[in-house]
Amino acid sequence: MGATDVLGRLATSIFKCEAPAPAFCPCHDVSSAGVLLALPALIAVGLLTHTQRYFHLPKGFYRLDTIFMFLAFMALARLKTVELLRYCSPGEWGKLLGIDRVPEVKTLREKIGILASRGEPEAWAGELCRTWMESTPDAVGIFYVDGHVRVYHGSQTELPRHYVSREKLCLRATVDYWVNAMDGQPFFVVNKAVDPGLLTVLEAEIVPRLELDVPGQPGLLELASSSLAHRFTLVFDREGYSPAFMRRMREKRIACLTYNKHPGEDWPAEEFQRQSVKLADGNEVEMLLAERGVLLGEELWVREIRKQRKSGHQTSILATDYSTASGPVAAAMFARWSQENFFGYMRAHYNLDRLIDYATDEVSETTRVINPQYRELDGEVRKMVNKLNRQRREFGALILNDGIDPGRVEKYQQTKAELHEEIGALEHEVAELKACRKATPKHVTMADLPAEDRFRQLATQGKHFIDTIKMIAYRAETAMATIVRERLSRHDDARSLLRAVYATEADLLPDENAGTLTVRLHQLANRMSSEVLRHLCEELNATMTRFPGTSMRLVYELVS
Repeated sequence: MGATDVLGRLATSIFKCEAPAPAFCPCHDVSSAGVLLALPALIAVGLLTHTQRYFHLPKGFYRLDTIFMFLAFMALARLKTVELLRYCSPGEWGKLLGIDRVPEVKTLREKIGILASRGEPEAWAGELCRTWMESTPDAVGIFYVDGHVRVYHGSQTELPRHYVSREKLCLRATVDYWVNAMDGQPFFVVNKAVDPGLLTVLEAEIVPRLELDVPGQPGLLELASSSLAHRFTLVFDREGYSPAFMRRMREKRIACLTYNKHPGEDWPAEEFQRQSVKLADGNEVEMLLAERGVLLGEELWVREIRKQRKSGHQTSILATDYSTASGPVAAAMFARWSQENFFGYMRAHYNLDRLIDYATDEVSETTRVINPQYRELDGEVRKMVNKLNRQRREFGALILNDGIDPGRVEKYQQTKAELHEEIGALEHEVAELKACRKATPKHVTMADLPAEDRFRQLATQGKHFIDTIKMIAYRAETAMATIVRERLSRHDDARSLLRAVYATEADLLPDENAGTLTVRLHQLANRMSSEVLRHLCEELNATMTRFPGTSMRLVYELVS
């Protein structure tokens, strides 16, 4: 579809006028108009909050809020890449935003590039994070931290290799460390082209930020009066197991929850007691729990809480939260799967791992990386040790089974002597390689790397900007799912139903006299779904949301 608002486009192009306000006209059967139902939730979670402060666009036809809404609508409609716009009707999407047509792929990429490079996406994301924490003070006492390996298959740069557990391979990748709430909703993300490890990122970047941003932390007097009080709780997997780290966090009055990396022998079944535990989703279950106090590596006394399953398997949890009962501690630890579910859902539905552009940036020269010489020597050591172990197994398995015939005995002794000689040579070679490896530094700075081994990192500004939009879209979808579950017998169907709603056609009926924009949605596949949608419309109408850039109040209803 070509542009129909010719005067508006000429005015902004030639005379540098301000972008025209959204203007709606009556239209029927607009494709994917169901995404307009998400607008109140998107605005509530901060889609347009602080955008004028952190972002600016050159004068043109497209308003700043129009671009932000369009990107959020694309995420909710599962347009996973900008390129997919080539196969969508620009006029139909334009009707949803009150313009004649949405920008084409090239123009939208230019807008994203301007917003990411000239704006302050990280500062904006930080502001949103603080707003989210302040709006849900009950949900910010516990933070889940985990790394997500984002595989890179391109050829722009040779990133370091990381082990990707979901593919069971070592692949070139970059690592994003996500911080989520107990229900899986994201707060912020830290990208690392060269992964220093979870503990380093926690101590150097995540904990200092949380200390500044988390609201409602106990004051100095409260901390001084109670030795058991803590500021907040960090939950992470076995990668973060470190008695020294947990002691340092304890000194900062930050509690830690993690799985025990060395649980030892099972505890007697008599120690376990059946307890009713309330999970993060509000459901109550019964768990067999037991608790002891243990000295962790002569560093710190911690609580060890174990859950026994029906099979008899015992899961060991370590906690430096000394004031919370064992039931809530176990529930908090097992709720870590909400973060894994977040990663899986975002990869499947929001294309979390997708590149935004092909730009690269320089890696700081002070960044420490694996020494290529050490990596090569380590590979040689591993290869020779495996060969040595095979020879030792062959030597140990060589026995004389066929009597004591002189010929056979002589052959047997000769074979064993040859193997013994080979083993001795291999042991000498392994010892030399290990000595050489020990003398070679394991890590070097980027400045000390040979030119042929240097690499560039993937540009982060555009990715960070789009990821923030996706976080907002996910939070908005989660808020809508909470409303939808009120009328669903199967709570797991909430997000599936919302995806169907976003793809639903609707009629747009503006009424300037009444100051309303009615979004009249078509019926869904069955009566039950339509009734749930009707309930959602009633809740959204109660928000009295106005379409950004206009004075028109959004009204949602179903076709009778």
